[in-house]
Amino acid sequence: MLKLALVILLLVGTASRGLAQDRPASQQAVLVTGASSGIGRKITELLALQGHFVYAGARKPEDIAELSRIKNVQGVRLDVTVPADISAAVETVRKGGRGLHGIVNNAGIAILSPLVQTDEKELSSLFDVNVFGPYRVSKAFAPLIIESKGRVVNVSSISGILSGAFFGPYSMSKHAIEAFADALAAEMGSLGVRASLIEPGNYRSDIGRSTATQVEAAAKRAVGTPFETQMRRLVTVMGNYDSYPEPDAVAEAASHALFDPSPKRRYLVVSNAREADVTINKVIEELVQLNQAHKFSYDRETLVRKLDSALVRIR
Repeated sequence: MLKLALVILLLVGTASRGLAQDRPASQQAVLVTGASSGIGRKITELLALQGHFVYAGARKPEDIAELSRIKNVQGVRLDVTVPADISAAVETVRKGGRGLHGIVNNAGIAILSPLVQTDEKELSSLFDVNVFGPYRVSKAFAPLIIESKGRVVNVSSISGILSGAFFGPYSMSKHAIEAFADALAAEMGSLGVRASLIEPGNYRSDIGRSTATQVEAAAKRAVGTPFETQMRRLVTVMGNYDSYPEPDAVAEAASHALFDPSPKRRYLVVSNAREADVTINKVIEELVQLNQAHKFSYDRETLVRKLDSALVRIR
């Protein structure tokens, strides 16, 4: 049905601006960053199919035009590292007259590299997109979100909980997003705004393909270093990225976080049991490490009671 709608729009040659003006003012609107491909594109398509109106952020003119051909979607020029783009996007949403029910902070990049060999400029660029991007966008659109008592959804990763060899740069940025989203939820909750985190595992996306290219370059730099063998193995692992499933489940989680009366604070969305097991075990391991041999350590029975109490609170 979606493909048929695209064909009809192309045949009649309806301009995207005209389409936007034809939408009913009662439609709830959502801004999705990084909407041109992967998780962002899936979220955009699902929300639009559900009848919501999506301001779909992208950087390339051809991606903006393609997104605007989708029913219920208006492509918007939005590079989350460019303040002028963000300000212009705010003005576009204001002029649209629908208000803004939600933001999905999805735009992101990845760098996998030995920490001691990661160029500082690369690390700065990573944080500019993955951390300062959501901060800038959420700050700029905050008045609209507060006005609507809406939702903010931050796409993190299981790497926001896990970390390990060569994932340090990416995990650092996603750990920061975990803290950002928790603080945002605490600050905005009293204003009627709900904030959630989505922690996806491995899904097929363009970020995976671009990261595979970046890893190949990092492996070449690692030749003759203590990391050479491990980086060659990582190149092989990243070469299997297209075998991962499409991120439909991530889009479903975003929809739930945006529109369900009782959104969850965190959505662990993985495609296999191993990713879930590793992630939950990491959280338990940190709990045990924090509780280990200090003045206020809890015994096993007290820890179990605390776990039971937490399970009751979130039901």
